[in-house]
Amino acid sequence: MESKIPVAILGATGTVGQKFVLLLQNHPWFEIRELAASPRSANKAYKNACSWKQDKPIPGLLRDKPLLEAGARLSSRILFSGMDSSVAGPIEEDYASRGHIVISNSKNHRMDPDVPIIIPEVNPDHFEITKKQRFIGAIITNSNCAIMPVAMVLAPLHRVFKVKWVQLSSMQAVSGAGYPGVPSYDILGNIVPFIEGEESKVETESQKILGQLNGDVIEPANFIVSAQCNRVPLIDGHTINLSIKFEEKPSPRQVRDILGTWKSLPQKKKLPTAPSSPIIVFEEENRPQPARDILLENGMAACVGRIRECPIGHIKMVVLSHNTIRGAAGAAILNAEAYVSLGYFQ
Repeated sequence: MESKIPVAILGATGTVGQKFVLLLQNHPWFEIRELAASPRSANKAYKNACSWKQDKPIPGLLRDKPLLEAGARLSSRILFSGMDSSVAGPIEEDYASRGHIVISNSKNHRMDPDVPIIIPEVNPDHFEITKKQRFIGAIITNSNCAIMPVAMVLAPLHRVFKVKWVQLSSMQAVSGAGYPGVPSYDILGNIVPFIEGEESKVETESQKILGQLNGDVIEPANFIVSAQCNRVPLIDGHTINLSIKFEEKPSPRQVRDILGTWKSLPQKKKLPTAPSSPIIVFEEENRPQPARDILLENGMAACVGRIRECPIGHIKMVVLSHNTIRGAAGAAILNAEAYVSLGYFQ
């Protein structure tokens, strides 16, 4: 790529916005040109408006960069949105109407009929539906952070054995709630067995992701998901206990072999943010673990372990991923790379 594509970050001061800032540093294809945030942050230097919570300092070139107000005119064509869902919907639509390509982490448009939920390893063909949108530009979303690794695991298995139903129980880190997130008095030494709106998202998004594009319609995959979502006192890393029933029963060894060798478009195209192995399969009984495994493949892999027979379904396992990288900012950046590499960005 001869020159880098300028990009903007919407919601740049938030948890996901900060992760965008870190992950886009020295990106071979994209260069941050603009940062946008809420009206109260507009015109402030990024370092003064942002309560920085990352494990690396704010990149030097962006520390003093003035923030624009989200909704202001931007010169960048590609916009990464980490805005809160309470404000994201109309702002993203407005930018798409002006010709911008909005790569969104927000939930607002995920279930719109003409907006794809993209995981490039799973359904890059769904980009095609953006041509049917009413916008001059486009809106593209990534999935909920808990369903991201689940959909990655289900995709290669569904193609071979056909999923009938999925039961999952999640243990989700506090960073998934943004900042300041869950009050310390509620979460320290505790588990909160409720995350508002989470279970409904987890129970519907995977079917759209694994569905078939038929003309102007994405037809959802025909399986059922039952979810129980819990907030646990970890900073990063969502762990999901997963039980699956298939139309054709696989053996644990078949499942391990399929998941451990699976590669797809991002790996074949060697996209900059793509993990070389999208799914890492552990043989150890006590892995994966958030403290040890979430940064494997730079946080972009789904980590899977304890693959065994299920007495109610067919197979059960443990799935882990980094919720603010593979489940949020990293996923959106990979979506943008796939969109560009497939020739949709002109």
